[in-house]
Amino acid sequence: MTDIAQTMISATTADKIGGQRNSSPRRRVLIVVENLPVPLDRRVWLEATTLVAQGYSVSVICPTGRGWDKFYEVIDDVHIYRYPEPPEAHSGAVAYGREYGTALWHMFRLARQVRRERGFDVIHGCNPPDLIFLLALRYRLLGVHYLFDHHDVCPELFEAKFGKKGLLYRIMIWWEKLTFATASVSMATNESFQQIAVTRGKMKPEDVFVVRSAPRIEKFQIRPPEPAFKKGKSILMGYVGVIGQQEGMDLLIDAADHLIRDLGYTDVHFAIIGFGPALDDVKADVEAHGLSDYFTFTGPLYGEDLLAVLNTCDIGVAPDPKNAMNDISTMNKVMEYMTLEKPSVQFDLKEGRASAGEASLYADANDPRDFAAKLAQLIDDPETRRRMGKIGRARVLELLSWGHSVPHLLAAYDRIFNRIPAHTKAESPMRTTP
Repeated sequence: MTDIAQTMISATTADKIGGQRNSSPRRRVLIVVENLPVPLDRRVWLEATTLVAQGYSVSVICPTGRGWDKFYEVIDDVHIYRYPEPPEAHSGAVAYGREYGTALWHMFRLARQVRRERGFDVIHGCNPPDLIFLLALRYRLLGVHYLFDHHDVCPELFEAKFGKKGLLYRIMIWWEKLTFATASVSMATNESFQQIAVTRGKMKPEDVFVVRSAPRIEKFQIRPPEPAFKKGKSILMGYVGVIGQQEGMDLLIDAADHLIRDLGYTDVHFAIIGFGPALDDVKADVEAHGLSDYFTFTGPLYGEDLLAVLNTCDIGVAPDPKNAMNDISTMNKVMEYMTLEKPSVQFDLKEGRASAGEASLYADANDPRDFAAKLAQLIDDPETRRRMGKIGRARVLELLSWGHSVPHLLAAYDRIFNRIPAHTKAESPMRTTP
């Protein structure tokens, strides 16, 4: 799944990108997201605040959680409507049905409220799950269009979680097809997702826009290191992101064990930043390996606290295993390491290489011993670490920062709003109440 580190930096949009559009009436958007609260969902928050900066009226429906517990608040002119965080599903169709069913009920409930209070012309649905199209269908007869923001490939995500294809996998494929069929415009996080929208989703290429998840470099800034985070060691390896079933933390622990016990690199420490359903299991695995003295679990960090740890790291790690989902997914953690001039080690994934290029070393697929060997290679060569860090930051500044994604986001919105009749857009929120 997509990572959350950059969102921890700030919930502000002090810098307006490109000035406000002189749009009358204002373009009204409802963004719907299920798997993270806003503004914690970094991609959604960048999209929402960028649209506000361009003069859009933006409302968001999302769950509570992780300290974002108000059911309604306005942050930086984004109106956020939250519902109680549903119980997180760890396994089984029944558990997922309960989570998604509860979320959908609240989405329909809150959409009525947003429609009454603020109105919307476009529903911007962020998966997972691939079920938000049901909400879009509810409002289609009222002239509302659906923009699908493709965060995760849900069929491949299901396969990565459960290691099998079957009836539920085929249902995921069917939901995905219905999602694309409902959408007027789709946004893909990379070219691999763009290809899925065109091939599996049967969307016209001109209706699919690549809007990369990327750091906002104005907020994700380089700071001096703070040696205390190294716990007396010379080298600090850093991980930031979700700690879940499919993030490969077991492979990272195996790699650390080989690095420390077999290769003899004992002057190292690992900082694990983040939260997730597998956190307790990962801590137990570290203890079972006898590596507790080499790992610090910080929990989720925000703002300057997050920057302090990441800027102290010498190497970023991305142990996401090679599978059908991860191979075509952009890992935000890698982009964040690059922004802070940190070299990284990851497994050899298609989109991982597309993002990092020469800013990363690539271990053989799902081989923790080779992952350890690549870590050792960087530990032994500080000059290569420095050079790779410079390459990574240059790639972000020249190609991959959020500023490069903004024109594609706005182009996607121009395309979908050009399809909405002017009289529909001009209606007041009170008149458009279903």
